[in-house]
Amino acid sequence: MILISIKEHGEEMKAIAVFNNKGGVGKTTFLCNLAGFMQIEMGKKVLIVDADPQCNTSTYVLDENTFYNAYYNRKVFTIDDIIAPLKRGEGFIHTYQSSISDAFGVDLIPGNPKFAASEDFLARDWGEVMSSQIRGIRTNMLFIHFLTKCSDYDYVFFDMGPSLGAINRAVLLACDYFITPMSADIFSLLALENIGRSICDWKQIFNESTGKLLEEDKSALFGLKNVCDIKFLGYIEQQYITKSVDGQRRVVKSYEQILDRIPKEIQKHIIEPINGLDPEVDYNIGSIPNFYSIIPMSQTAHKPIFQLNNSDGVLGAHYKKVNDYLKLIRNISGKVLRNMEALS
Repeated sequence: MILISIKEHGEEMKAIAVFNNKGGVGKTTFLCNLAGFMQIEMGKKVLIVDADPQCNTSTYVLDENTFYNAYYNRKVFTIDDIIAPLKRGEGFIHTYQSSISDAFGVDLIPGNPKFAASEDFLARDWGEVMSSQIRGIRTNMLFIHFLTKCSDYDYVFFDMGPSLGAINRAVLLACDYFITPMSADIFSLLALENIGRSICDWKQIFNESTGKLLEEDKSALFGLKNVCDIKFLGYIEQQYITKSVDGQRRVVKSYEQILDRIPKEIQKHIIEPINGLDPEVDYNIGSIPNFYSIIPMSQTAHKPIFQLNNSDGVLGAHYKKVNDYLKLIRNISGKVLRNMEALS
C-alpha cells in the first residue's frame, strides 16, 4: 500500500547525511533503500545528493540511459555543477536540475569524480572560516545554500565518501542529522572517536566564526542558516553473519562480540558529545545481516531490494530474503522518523 504524504504548511525539509569515515560498511545500499522506501511506500518526497566522488549511489539508482547521459554525453547536472560557480568566483548557483530514478522513485543529484578535486578548494577556504572571513565561510556554506532550494522535498539524503575531509565537513555543516552505518569489525569501532571529535570541532569553529562575522555585519549571511546544529540520529548494524541454532537465526559469536561493544562506544564518542543525554531516544535504529546474493541482484537491476522480483533473478528462497528486507527497512524507517521527532 502506498501512503500519500501531504506536506503541511510550515513543515520543514530535513537534511540527513549517511556517514562513516570507515569504508565498506554498506552505506550506499542502506541509504538508497531507506530513501526509496520513504518515497515509494511512505509517500515522502525525497532527494538524494551523491556527494561521494566514487559515485556508487549514482551507479546504483540510475538506469543505463540516464547514467550514460550523465557520464558520457555530460547532459546531466551533477554535484560538480553546485561548486563550479564558487570556484570561478561567481558565487552560489541560481538553479539546479535533478535526475529521476524511476525504480527508486527519488530525485538525484548525481555524483561526479571531478568533485574530488574540490577537496583542496574547500580545505583552503576553511582557513578563512577560522578567521571569520566571509569568503571562506560562504564557500563552506555551499550545501547550506543548496538546501535553501530544496524546500519542496520532505527529506534530502547525502551519500558521502569514507573520509573526514573538507567535502564531508561542508556536507555535515549543512545537515540536520546524520546516521552512521556500522559493520561488525574493530575498525568501525575505532572510527567512532574520530567522527565524534571531528564533528564537535567543526561545529565549534563554524558557529564561533559565523557569530563573530554577524556581530560585525548582521546581513553578511542573509537567508542562510548560520549555525550548525547537526544531531546524531542513530546507527545501523550491518553485514554480520548469522547461523541457524535450534531453528533460530543467531549472530556468529565473533561478530556478536563486536556488536556488543557498539552501544557503549557510540554513547561515549558520538551521543554524549554531540547530542547530550536523552534517555527517550533509542539510537539503535536497526540491524541488517548479510543478504548475500540479493544485494548484487539489486545493484544489477538498479532497483530497491524490497522490490526485486522474478524478472530480476529472484527464485525460491530469495523471495523470503526480499520479504525479510522489506520488514527490516520498514521498521528502520519508522525508527528514523520517531528519532527525528524526539530530537527536534
